[in-house]
Amino acid sequence: MKTYDFKLILGGVTDISDDQGDSLHQVGCDDGTIVTRDGTVFIRFSRESSSLEEAINSAASNVVDAGFRVEHVEVDCPV
Repeated sequence: MKTYDFKLILGGVTDISDDQGDSLHQVGCDDGTIVTRDGTVFIRFSRESSSLEEAINSAASNVVDAGFRVEHVEVDCPV
């Protein structure tokens, strides 16, 4: 397995409470770091998986399970 780095930008929220952060951790987002910057909330993941697509899909599913909406995904592509 390989580790994939990407960000899930959350929609409809401008901040995350401690309880919401705990909910994210409990559903499997313990490999992500929650960041709030200028009213935008995103989770920076380093997720181990067999493919980037599988890593993103599983992280997005975890986020939805915690009651959030994924607005979009960002993946840094090294040049």
